[in-house]
Amino acid sequence: MDWDKLRIFHAVADAGSLTHAGDSLHLSQSAVSRQIRALEESLGTTLFHRHARGLILTEQGELLFDATSSMAKRLDTAEARIRDSEEEVFGVLKVTATTGFGSLWLAPRLTKLYDRFPDLTIDLMLEERVLDLPMREADVAIRMKEPSQADLIRKRLMNIRMRLYASEEYLAQRGVPEQLEDMRHHRLICQNPNAAQVAAGAAMVQRLTSYEIPSLLFVNNYFGVLQGVLNHIGIGVLPDYLTDDFPHLVPVLADVHSAEVPVFLAYPEELRQSKRIAAFRDFVTEEIMAYRKRQMDEAVPA
Repeated sequence: MDWDKLRIFHAVADAGSLTHAGDSLHLSQSAVSRQIRALEESLGTTLFHRHARGLILTEQGELLFDATSSMAKRLDTAEARIRDSEEEVFGVLKVTATTGFGSLWLAPRLTKLYDRFPDLTIDLMLEERVLDLPMREADVAIRMKEPSQADLIRKRLMNIRMRLYASEEYLAQRGVPEQLEDMRHHRLICQNPNAAQVAAGAAMVQRLTSYEIPSLLFVNNYFGVLQGVLNHIGIGVLPDYLTDDFPHLVPVLADVHSAEVPVFLAYPEELRQSKRIAAFRDFVTEEIMAYRKRQMDEAVPA
């Protein structure tokens, strides 16, 4: 098959329109249409259903689009590796992380990374869904469990736990609970146990809500839970890495916590030589080491 025709087909299938594809390819609509007709003739099949509102792929067109999508992702990977020079770090790095970790721990630290590599562009995707790294939905991921996808390089960064925290103002008004049963006199802020989250966090919330707490605030991510705690609404279930950046959070019921949750950094084996990946990996590792050192220093009695 003609590579140029496949490129044009992919653009049309992606845009769903000859006009929009032509605009992105800097070709006229008639030129794009001719190339699509020629490709259909060479394959002996129809690739698109033509409708007044646009183009819809036929079953054969879907098969070809799956193939060209895989090709496009592989070409993106090759381009990324080619563009990584031996000494410079630049271009786009697609990073995925959970909403909580990405917004509360990673994003506030990115200033340091940009200071070091001003030509780097970070595309930060915060969601609980696990993106497909081998298919290049993202270049590097930070997840709260070990990734199960094949052909990934994995690095364990640290372990965290979910714990209970409140503001000083809230505790001054409502009192400090001394045992789990005392939570019946407080408002709990947490994620719904059925919401997408780490299993350890969901198990902790289920345990807490079994004490018939009369008032709850459910938020679907830890950023929202933190805002509720900082605004004195109640006692929140939060990851303990937050204490480094929010020292005014007051731990409550220190013996009540989730099981350990591992934090992993992962990226595709084929990006092992990427300078962007290496720069990001080393940066995150340095920040984790600094965080661990501060935690150890705070744990040592004066």
